[in-house]
Amino acid sequence: MSPCQHCGACCATYRVSFHSDEVDDMLGGRVPVGLTEPIGAQLACMCGTASAPLRCIALRGRIGDAVSCAIYEFRPQACHEFAPLAAVGGGDEACNDARRRHRLPPLRPVAA
Repeated sequence: MSPCQHCGACCATYRVSFHSDEVDDMLGGRVPVGLTEPIGAQLACMCGTASAPLRCIALRGRIGDAVSCAIYEFRPQACHEFAPLAAVGGGDEACNDARRRHRLPPLRPVAA
């Protein structure tokens, strides 16, 4: 099991924003529109991540124990790109900051 499936801290720390073209009511979009909210003319974010307390609406489970993403295969590009080595145990600054905020130990640093 990936460290990400135990963690989930990033999904409850940061706003998940992305271009509105990713929303499934747009041609080619995949992120379910009912789980998003607009944050500008061309931006959207996942519900639950625009203001405190932050927790993405798609996050399932208990942070630091066992978590999953309800829309994993349809998640926005921002989620695809976040902490690309975390799944194999390599944390970057943003990943480890989220983990600290939820009282989880950092992952090993990613070599530059």
